[in-house]
Amino acid sequence: MNQDQAQVLFHEGAILVFLDVPLGTEFGIDWNSWNVGPKFKGVKMIPPGLHFIYYSATNSDHQAAPRSGFFYNFKAKEVLVKRWDRAAEDVITETISTENQEQFEANKKEMDPFLGVYPYENYKKWVSMTNHMTDDVIRTLEPLEGKILSVTEFLSERSTSQSRKAAKEKAEEEGSEQTSDDSRLPTMQQKEGSQIRFSAIPKKYPENASPAEITKYNMDSSYALEKMIELNYRTDLEILGEIQFSFICFIVGQVYDAFDQWKKLVHLLCSCEGALKNHTELYAQFISVLHYQVREIPEDFFVDIVSANNFLTSTMQILFSNMESGDIDEGLRKRGLNFREHLTKKFKWDFMEEPDEDAPVVVETE
Repeated sequence: MNQDQAQVLFHEGAILVFLDVPLGTEFGIDWNSWNVGPKFKGVKMIPPGLHFIYYSATNSDHQAAPRSGFFYNFKAKEVLVKRWDRAAEDVITETISTENQEQFEANKKEMDPFLGVYPYENYKKWVSMTNHMTDDVIRTLEPLEGKILSVTEFLSERSTSQSRKAAKEKAEEEGSEQTSDDSRLPTMQQKEGSQIRFSAIPKKYPENASPAEITKYNMDSSYALEKMIELNYRTDLEILGEIQFSFICFIVGQVYDAFDQWKKLVHLLCSCEGALKNHTELYAQFISVLHYQVREIPEDFFVDIVSANNFLTSTMQILFSNMESGDIDEGLRKRGLNFREHLTKKFKWDFMEEPDEDAPVVVETE
C-alpha cells in the first residue's frame, strides 16, 4: 500500500474503538486475530461494509474462554465504540453523541498510535466469502441480542425447596428413573435471544404426496428447495447468504451448529435436479461460493470433520451427476464440470466412483 492509498483509507475508513480490554485478550476482525497488548485501543482504516468482530477473554494461565462476536456493517468514517465490562467479561456498546463523534474525529491523530491497522491483504478474500450476506440476511439470522456465541448460553430456572419437592414427587408418580440427587439439580434453559435463527429445512415432499411422488421427491429435492425459498427468502440468491453466514459462524465464530446448518444447505442444493434448470443464476453463484469456501477450510477440518463419511465428495458427486444428465444451461454445465475438474486436481477427490447405496445417510434434510 502506497502513501496516497494509506491517506485515503485513514480519512475514509471506519474506526472501531475498543476500550479497557484486558492484556492478552484474543481479539479479531474478519480473518485476522491478535492478542491484545498494553497500548491497544481498537482498529483503524476499516473498509466500509460488513465485518465480523470477535473476542475471547483469557485467564492468568493464558487459557481462552469460548469465542463471542458480532457482525457489523460499517459506514465510511464511522466510529464505533465498545468497552470491556470486566465483571461480565464481555463488551458493551458505548453510545456516543454527535459532539463526542466530532471529538473522536478531531483526535484521530492523537489516538493513531493506539489503533491497529486493518489488514488489507486479506480483505478481498473476506469480500468474496461474504458477498451474499446482505443486511436483511444478517438481521433475519443473527440472535435477537445480536451476539454470536460459540458455546450455548444457559440460564438456570429459579427454584425453591417446595418446587424441588414437587418435581421429585411428580417424577416418582410418572415412574421416572430420576435420582434424588438429580432432582436437586437446577433446570437449565437456553438463554432467550441467544440462539442463531437458522432457517428450517422443509420436508422433501408435500403432506398428501402419493407413493410415486414421495419416490420422486426423495430422488430430487427441488420441491424442498422451492418451498424453502418461498418460506424464508425474498429472492432465491438469499439462500447463498445463509450458506455464507453459516460458514463464517463456524470457521471464524467457532459455532458447531452453524457447520451442521451449512452441511444441510449444501446437501439440499446439491441434491436438486429440476431446480438446476429453473435457477441457473443461483447455481452459477453457488459454485462460486463453494469454490471460495473449500479453499478456506483448514486441513485439520478436512481430516476430522468435512471428510468424515465423505460428506463433500458424496454430496457434490450428486450435483455433478445431475449437471451431466439434466436439461440445464450449457454455460452452467460447463462451469460445474470445470469446478469438478479443479477439485479433482487439487484434492484428488474421485467423483466418478458410484456412491455406496448402503452407506449411512450423512445429512437429513427433512
